[in-house]
Amino acid sequence: MSWIAVIGLAALSFLAAVFLLKVNRTGWSLLGAALLFGLSGYGLQGSPAMQAAPGTTRAQQGLDGELLVSSRRDFFDSSQLPSRWILTGDGFARRGDYMQAAGFYRSATQENPADTEAWLALGIALVEHAEGNLTPPALNAFERAQALDETNGGARYFLGLSWLRAEQVGRTVELWAEALEAAPEDAPWRDTLALRFMRLQQLLGMSAPAADEAPQP
Repeated sequence: MSWIAVIGLAALSFLAAVFLLKVNRTGWSLLGAALLFGLSGYGLQGSPAMQAAPGTTRAQQGLDGELLVSSRRDFFDSSQLPSRWILTGDGFARRGDYMQAAGFYRSATQENPADTEAWLALGIALVEHAEGNLTPPALNAFERAQALDETNGGARYFLGLSWLRAEQVGRTVELWAEALEAAPEDAPWRDTLALRFMRLQQLLGMSAPAADEAPQP
């Protein structure tokens, strides 16, 4: 039920901005992207069953890293541990030290250039180290992960999140749709991604004309 409330609040916020604050049509894409990013972030990191409690910035950074690591792991076989370089890097990522984490992930890619999870972990760490910006090295890491395993949706999912943060919603939709199309029917992460994609489409339906007008780089 918590998702119904969250989606309803997002819809009310959009309508209030349009009809009460008189946001013009050209501003709908920015508004819609902000709401989409917030909702997707909640889908990735939200804990609706957890009671609210105050916390420090340091603790929140650790929590973010923990959730990023666990979300990445969802795209891989839980019965097989990643390499020692990735395990060490994950320890730094959980604490929010993405620069150190990226160094260990890079070592994993150098030791085994065919390690899909190493490239994906590197891309995520580089984006977080750049404060959410999709840098060329991060983009290259995501592309390497995708090229190594087209059926694994991890690269497209996290790359889509990066484009969402850059307000390029159309690219997110395209990538998540491609991930679902390429995913094996029995992939354990498929249903979760499909649900997040459905929620993304629901919000896009509110501002589809504006999304179509969003500039493409």
